[in-house]
Amino acid sequence: MERKTKINAEDGKQELLITREFDLPVELLFKAYVEPEIVEQWMGTKVLKLESKKHGSWQFETSDAKGNVVFQSSGVIHEFVPNRKITRTFEMENPSASAFRFAAQLEFLEFEKLTDDTSKLTMQIVYKSVALRDQMLQLPFAQGINMAHNRLQDVVNKLK
Repeated sequence: MERKTKINAEDGKQELLITREFDLPVELLFKAYVEPEIVEQWMGTKVLKLESKKHGSWQFETSDAKGNVVFQSSGVIHEFVPNRKITRTFEMENPSASAFRFAAQLEFLEFEKLTDDTSKLTMQIVYKSVALRDQMLQLPFAQGINMAHNRLQDVVNKLK
């Protein structure tokens, strides 16, 4: 199966550039990132807080089938322009639960209207170091984000 979400990782750089085109109007794509009920559906995580505004913050929690918390993440929203962009931080709250250690990262999300019914998401993720970025790429990160974006497309299609 082709991965529709593309990840570009240039050698020696501490960033990833992620792009994905969706068969969704830009307003619905943006909505999938800012409305807690929709985020929970496509990310498969519980939204504890999502203040979709400049200087807002967010907190997500993922549990296993037995209800044990396996992953918590949070961050601050630095820039928020409806249907255009979100700049936020991402940080794992319990990195000791993972074999990998993660430092806070900076994420720039840009939402672009292609046609009335299609849009493009461009994510630039900046890591503290090249080594941390490369560590992320050793995980099934590319497969995971592609699967999540596929779910986003399916979930939001039902809202059309």
